[in-house]
Amino acid sequence: MTTFTIARLTFREAARRKILIAALILGLAFLIVYGIGFYYVNKEIGDTVGRNPLENNEIRNFLFMAGMYAVNFLVVIMAVLTSVTTLSGEISTGTIQTLVAKPVQRWEIVLGKWIGFTFMLTLYLLLMAGGTMALVYLISGYMAPNSLESLLFLWLNAILLLSVSFVGGSVLSTLANGVLVFGLYGLAFIGGWIEHIGSLINNQTAINIGIISSLIIPSEALWKRAAHEMSSPLARTVGFSPFSSSSVPSPLMIWYAVGYTAVALFLAIRFFTKRDL
Repeated sequence: MTTFTIARLTFREAARRKILIAALILGLAFLIVYGIGFYYVNKEIGDTVGRNPLENNEIRNFLFMAGMYAVNFLVVIMAVLTSVTTLSGEISTGTIQTLVAKPVQRWEIVLGKWIGFTFMLTLYLLLMAGGTMALVYLISGYMAPNSLESLLFLWLNAILLLSVSFVGGSVLSTLANGVLVFGLYGLAFIGGWIEHIGSLINNQTAINIGIISSLIIPSEALWKRAAHEMSSPLARTVGFSPFSSSSVPSPLMIWYAVGYTAVALFLAIRFFTKRDL
């Protein structure tokens, strides 16, 4: 019960932050711009005489994937920026003492805050990804394959980085924690692109670099799996897309990401419990 009370308070506190309000406003602006752009592109391809319906759906899928690529990035940024000060900032300012002084276990504090942010990120993902899917479907009637399954991978990606942020916040300062999380995300991002290019030119060394970066932190692997699931059948057959590659993360890598997230949360709880406040 205490854990969920802290989760509720954490969600309310996050909702009052200007960064969340700004993210919501910009998110809605993104959906408006994306919807207008998709409407006119879809109208253009619909008005083109003699265009193959399969070709039309390939264009729609490409635009949908571009929108989801941006959504994934926005959700990741939201996960890090809203949580990076959660533990480290409260420790440095001493506000954490108001919770620690109460009859509550430290693990309940960490878990409660984690649940609160998870709930917030879930709602934000549903707004952004769900809004993108709804716009595409309402305007064109097109629905990308495996959309709901892909949402799960995007959600796991956000929770993964949230958990890593909690680990850093339990032992590092706010600035160092932000550098750590964004640095790891950047490492996975560039490693994923190296692997993508390596798969196109059949260079095993480049592919191995991408695999190693995914083992360090599997955030990009989760996006690549989500992108593969959302890709059109033709793009999967050809094995070429700006948003996915022929080197598709296996189910084992997905389970690795789940375990990675669980271990990160466990370490955050353990480090915070042992830390001298």
